[in-house]
Amino acid sequence: MNSIFVRVALDTPLDRFFDYRFLPADTETGLPPVAGSLVLVPFGRQEVIGVVVATMDQTGIAPDKIRDVIAVRAQLPPLGSAWLTMAMFAADYYQRPLGEVMLPALPKNLRVGKSVALDRALKKIARQSATGEMSPDHVPALNPPQQAAVNAITQQAGYTAHLLFGVTGSGKTEVYLQSAARILAASPLAQILILVPEINLTPQLEMHVRQRFPGMPVASLHSGLAEGERTLHWLSAHLGQARIVLGTRLAIFASMPHLQLIIVDEEHDPSYKQQEGLRYSARDLAVWRAHQLQIPVVLGSATPSLESWQATQNGRYRQLVLTERAVPDAVLPLIKIINLEREKPSDGLTPRLVAAIRLRLEMGEQSLLFLNRRGYAPVLTCDACGWISQCSRCTANLVLHKGDHRLRCHHCGLEQRIPRACPTCGNIDLQPLGRGTQRLEETLSAIFPEARVFRIDADSTRLKGSAAAAFERVHEGGVDILIGTQMVAKGHDFKRLTLVAALNPDAALFSQDYRASERLFAQLMQVAGRAGRTARADGGNPAEVLVQTRYPDHPLYHALMKHDYPEFAADLLEERRQAQLPPFMYQALLRAEARELQTALEFLQQAAGRINLAGVTVHDPVPMTMTRVANRERAQLLIESASRPVLQACMKVWMGELRSMKTRLRWSLEIDPVDI
Repeated sequence: MNSIFVRVALDTPLDRFFDYRFLPADTETGLPPVAGSLVLVPFGRQEVIGVVVATMDQTGIAPDKIRDVIAVRAQLPPLGSAWLTMAMFAADYYQRPLGEVMLPALPKNLRVGKSVALDRALKKIARQSATGEMSPDHVPALNPPQQAAVNAITQQAGYTAHLLFGVTGSGKTEVYLQSAARILAASPLAQILILVPEINLTPQLEMHVRQRFPGMPVASLHSGLAEGERTLHWLSAHLGQARIVLGTRLAIFASMPHLQLIIVDEEHDPSYKQQEGLRYSARDLAVWRAHQLQIPVVLGSATPSLESWQATQNGRYRQLVLTERAVPDAVLPLIKIINLEREKPSDGLTPRLVAAIRLRLEMGEQSLLFLNRRGYAPVLTCDACGWISQCSRCTANLVLHKGDHRLRCHHCGLEQRIPRACPTCGNIDLQPLGRGTQRLEETLSAIFPEARVFRIDADSTRLKGSAAAAFERVHEGGVDILIGTQMVAKGHDFKRLTLVAALNPDAALFSQDYRASERLFAQLMQVAGRAGRTARADGGNPAEVLVQTRYPDHPLYHALMKHDYPEFAADLLEERRQAQLPPFMYQALLRAEARELQTALEFLQQAAGRINLAGVTVHDPVPMTMTRVANRERAQLLIESASRPVLQACMKVWMGELRSMKTRLRWSLEIDPVDI
């Protein structure tokens, strides 16, 4: 066989491909690579894995300069053409090199030079057997809105984007499962992809899926898996063995040759947007991938993103509405506002809230206090001179973690011991200012010494498996009062929870981030939805949600009390329309980091000068809100256009200009930014 040439994508910041020569006699198998094959090639002084994107009869590289393919991973079926097309689209849209899209999407064990791990994983999968049968013990009956949603998702051929909008507890998961069951039953090869925003939501969903589909091969894909386990699950999906794949945002890049349905649960969640490297939106890629494959995609939420809500208003998405809770006689909780100007709190808790918790304890029910601020206190301060515990590397305060005897920066990870005296004046009477979840836990334990008080946040669930164990303890009834951050606000079905309280939500009302009120409403609606998901056996008072605020007349709280997302969304969309903000404007954000802020600003100013295209607005460079992180000064440049194609055309040209600029600072471009 004559030699052929292959074009290979490698995981490098260089925005180009690399050509290699394939000589059958010089490789392990002698089998020629095709598009989608993994190959081992020399790169500099290393041997690295790349993905073949094309094969050619000739190349423009001189014969004495071209290097040879070392090995072809022929034991692994090539990545399919649809997967390659999706990766190329993501690279093109998000302005990243193709190799930076393809290679990080693969398990690490497939990206190393030796094939031992791959061979071992393939043998293990070959030994596995599964019946593929679906014979659950019990399938709940659907109410009319749920049945209509399942019919809409499964009975129409081709692509449709469905926005499944339902109040919390309306049975969206049951719609997902029964829609999946129909599609799986209709085809012996069909695969289903279900995305969730956070790792801690996967165990509960996986339990539901395995109970509903006993014997059906199920795979999970998320960053919490060990590399060997992730390799097995990825290969199971790639080989078509796994019929259902569950995962976080990275799973949108799973290779699934027979994909027939994509489900994105809690589609509004900002966790679906990657904030490093390839800054992609898994939700948006899910819609694109469904359109590419001509299959349905379901976006589910009780508080949809304004982008998705607007898409239903202009007819791009189909809205499916679940108007009632799925459990018979279970009603939405009563949401009440506590005016902090009238009812003065003690240790952050008003008398009415304390009385409400005591009542639930007497009734043997659970309470949840939501405070999206971990640690003991946001800052340690000296009343004598005004000193506060600031991070020396960031424009942020060091958070007091009393149990660890540490001051900790939640941005760069810097830790210090708690000082014995004020570093400025020597005062030994240092005081915590504000409240975090740890301090709230201490307060509640003192007020209710007989109660089982339990905290769930990023600090208490750092160890692998600790989050799943913590939620299991709550579900089993081993907790009376639960304290949690946004980790507990979504997706969890707490059967005995009848009281929810939101503490200190007002800060988001005055944030300079225009998305802050949208996110606050979603958080409060989601956490409120944890209450009253089961009908009261005694027919007593419904569950309640208490929101402590100094701004009881704010429109956000009025809409919240009525559980009226459509009204809130309509008002917010009108504000966005008048202000020309997304979803009525398309944005890109260029960020720069340097040792000196002026260096970053000057680079951005030069970059702005290289844009000259009608229909594109270039704003002035400004420091970022969090200007310094880990001793790096940060600034940003916002670019906007009312036309997505115009903005994309501009970015393609501009990226070439940016790469040609000689600079030692770090910069990154984000398309459709969610944090500005």
